[in-house]
Order: sequence, then C-alpha cells, then structure tokens
Amino acid sequence: MTSSKKSKLQSPPTQGHAAVQAPAKKTQHSGLPFFEVAKRVIAIIVGAVLVGAALEVFLVPNSIIDGGITGISIMVAYLTHWPIGIFLFLFNIPFLIIGYKQIGKTFALSTLLGVVTLAITTQALHHVDPFTDQTLLAAIFGGIFLGVGVGIVIRFGGTTDGTEIVAILFSKRSPFSVGQMVMFINVFILGSAGLVFGWDNAMYSLIAYYIAFKVIDLTIEGFDESKSVWIISDNYRDIGDAIVSRLGRGVTYLNGEGGYSGNAKQVIFCVISRLEEAKLKLIVNELDPVAFLAVGNIHDVKGGRFRKKDIH
Repeated sequence: MTSSKKSKLQSPPTQGHAAVQAPAKKTQHSGLPFFEVAKRVIAIIVGAVLVGAALEVFLVPNSIIDGGITGISIMVAYLTHWPIGIFLFLFNIPFLIIGYKQIGKTFALSTLLGVVTLAITTQALHHVDPFTDQTLLAAIFGGIFLGVGVGIVIRFGGTTDGTEIVAILFSKRSPFSVGQMVMFINVFILGSAGLVFGWDNAMYSLIAYYIAFKVIDLTIEGFDESKSVWIISDNYRDIGDAIVSRLGRGVTYLNGEGGYSGNAKQVIFCVISRLEEAKLKLIVNELDPVAFLAVGNIHDVKGGRFRKKDIH
C-alpha cells in the first residue's frame, strides 16, 4: 500500500493532470493612464453640471420633467417640497449597487461621480432664477443642455440615471430590447407628469425628452458620423481608384460570389464621413449607374488607415 502510494506520488503527472493542477494565472487588469482617468473625471463632472443646470434653470422651474429616475425625483420633490438633489442621490443608490455587480466597478464609480455631481449642482442652483418663463423655450433649451450633458457622461463611461440598468435587467427576462424597455419606462413616467403638473406640461416634457434624445446621439457619436459603404460593380477598379483620388479614402477589395448566379464578384468596402456620402454616390453613379451600393451607420471607427488622405 505504501509503495503504491509512493509510486503514484513520484510518477510525473500527465499533460492533462498538469493542466488541471497548475494554478490559474490571474489576469491583471491594466489600469487607465492618469491622463485618461483625469480626462474622464473632468468630462463626467462637466456633463453632470450641464444636466443640473438644465434641470434647475430651465426644466424644473417651468414644471417640465425628464424621463427615468430624474423625472421621478422631480415629481417627488414637487410633491414634498424637498430639494431635488436629495432624491436624485437616494433613488440612484440601488442602481449603483446593481451596476457595480452587473456591469463593473469602473462603470459604478463613474456613475457615482455623475450622480453626486448632479445632486450637488441641483442643490447649488436651486435658488437661481430661471433663464426663461416661456415654457416652450425652456423645453427646447433645457432639452439641448440636458442632451449634451447626458451625452458627455455616457460617452466617458458613466450615467446620471439608473433607468438603463433597470432596462438591461428586465430585457434579459422579456422579449423587448434595452431601448424598448427604456422607452416604455419613460413613457410611463412622462405620462405620470400629466397627473402631477397637468397635461400641457406633460406634452412640453415630451418635447424636451425628444430633443434631449436626439442631442444625446449627436454628442455620443459626434457630428462627423462615419458611414460604411459596400459597392458591387464590374467597374470596381475604376470606382475604387476614384474614391481614393477624389475622396482621399482608402478602399478594400473583397472576393464575393453571387448567391443566384454563382459568378465571382469583387466587393468594395470603405468607410467615409457623413458629409462625404453625397459625393461618393455621385462618383459611383458616374462610373457605373447600375452598381449595387449599400450605406450604413457606424458608431465608432478605430485602427486601420481611416485618416483622410490628401486629395490631389
């Protein structure tokens, strides 16, 4: 018995056993450089301050609300006559905890920074006179400031509202997407504003929400939105050369095959800016009016040689 145990202990482990018994190496999470962290912190603070300014000098004094936790906080603050900043912080605490567990520490800390800054800003501006008492102007400019502020915070990895976290959790248990869940939640909240502030103000709140929604997209994606382009043409070489020389963009030729005919096809792929779309369509139409052309939106472009070349 003893000798057999010794032989087992002294015998070299097989390759499979070695793989199981070897201690797993922990993946080291490389932290962000100090400059990137500082840039993120400053951007989130600036964005949250803009959101707070939108609420206190445009929306709240004119009984206009936003969606999500912010909208609920506005209504509760109106009914209790307490400062809105208290409810913004308290109502977001559960979602900060959920975000930490479900999404990660960096997101939770970024969101905490945004929420705290927003609460402080609303408290500091609570007694500032509103910029306008015209409800429509307040809805328009409040929506713009709100959209820019929220867009900046989201672009740098945080949020000022826990609605998105709720939507993510519910979307896992329902057939609806995150975007649809956010819409359902906000429609319910904005509809409730009609019971608290009246239906006229609820409709102004919808205007502010729609403007903020559009401005958020512009802030996150930027005005110089990128487009992906797919072109199938027998004159692919001429079209590709024209794109390089007249637009200054690089192209990639891909091998394709017609699903019906089985014939070999050359596919041109390139990425352009939104402002270059009209000129590219003109180039394709000049060189091959019957070419297949598909254009799609791209939210982000990194790597490769996307930088625009000089046009000669």
